[in-house]
Amino acid sequence: MAVENATTLTFLSDLTPPSLERTWLTSPHPTLPFVATCSSDKTVRVYSLTNFRLLSTISGGHKRSVRTCAWKPNISGESVLATGSFDATVGIWRRWDNYEETARQRQQDAALDIDDNQLVGEAEEDDDEWRFAVLLDGHDSEVKSVSWSASGALLATCSRDKSIWIWEDLDDGDNNFETVAVMQEHEGDVKCVAWHPAEECLASGSYDDTIRIWREDIDDWGQVACIRGHGGTVWGVDWEAIENVPSTSPDGSSGRREEAWKQWHLPAGPRLASCSHDRTVRVWRRQPKALVSAPGASGIPSIIRPSGADETWEEDAVLPGAHVLSIYAVAWSRRTGLLASVGADGRIVVYEERFLAASQMAQPMETDSATPAREGPVTPSHPPTEWKILAIVDSAHGIYEINHVAWTKRADRDRDESKEEEVLVTTADDGSIKVWNIMR
Repeated sequence: MAVENATTLTFLSDLTPPSLERTWLTSPHPTLPFVATCSSDKTVRVYSLTNFRLLSTISGGHKRSVRTCAWKPNISGESVLATGSFDATVGIWRRWDNYEETARQRQQDAALDIDDNQLVGEAEEDDDEWRFAVLLDGHDSEVKSVSWSASGALLATCSRDKSIWIWEDLDDGDNNFETVAVMQEHEGDVKCVAWHPAEECLASGSYDDTIRIWREDIDDWGQVACIRGHGGTVWGVDWEAIENVPSTSPDGSSGRREEAWKQWHLPAGPRLASCSHDRTVRVWRRQPKALVSAPGASGIPSIIRPSGADETWEEDAVLPGAHVLSIYAVAWSRRTGLLASVGADGRIVVYEERFLAASQMAQPMETDSATPAREGPVTPSHPPTEWKILAIVDSAHGIYEINHVAWTKRADRDRDESKEEEVLVTTADDGSIKVWNIMR
């Protein structure tokens, strides 16, 4: 398990005060400098990323643990948060975005060293500004994951009841949601759902060891791919950014291959990363459809799915082995292309994908003993890459399991304002939420 020595992951701050019970997941706001964290104490806490302090505690909507939450994208003037609970319901919360002004005032108060207890009291008094807009009821058991589509029009939810529901936000001013589809092809608990970054395409992972891809075809949602390869529960999935390109190669000759990568990336679309009880992180690639062959066609491969056709997804890579227990979450940075994983061993691992140097391509590749050889057909136009471990932090939350990891833009006062810096946020069983800075 080789690690690049030039990169370190350093602890930046705790988010304070933490929950006194297990925290499951942290969701960064899509535009504002704060995050929402859901907890076994039936609440969602909203923290500032500027000073790492609590802004609000959202409570009263769920009767059991809040297992998951997600911010609605592409909305202005208001923040909308979806929450999923072990009570089998999904909540929709709203708050006007003068919240940002409130957050800024709290940050100024914190700079004056106002007591943490006073800040918590103010946050509790401010809870009524979060409006519990609607309760979505339909699942028969614990809701494990919620995810908004890129447009913000659709919300996907999944549950221990083996089903995936898709809801449409009618955006009619009355908080009405319509059930669009209920999919029940999974044979076990559905642990996670994640929308494609641009298309209305959904990925899900399950206790049945599979990943499934879903799309709408003539007003009916259905499965277009069932991806098998993991040898255990698929705990998490995350999509690659559309514009992502691997890092340049050591010999500096990657310009040509980078252009080839972009040309190949267009028909294939973003890849999908997954993590599992089998202690592996894998990357999956959709095989492009046949070239459009019609009079006047441009020759550019089509990414439009023919009606009723299934999709072929193949394993693109198994990342170098670094975890010794189940991997619970994987996060693919949309800014840098770095990938992070966390799990039951309390370890944070950060990976980077790189183009191979010309000298490496001339010879058969050697593989790490912990990394299974890549299987399946090789696409001739696919520039070869390799994944490297950049950083590992052991016992990141002491003896506790880490349930989730997320990338978000750095916003604290010590950031380098000339750069688009990112931080990692990890969420653990002891209720703690930690922020980490990656130094290269």
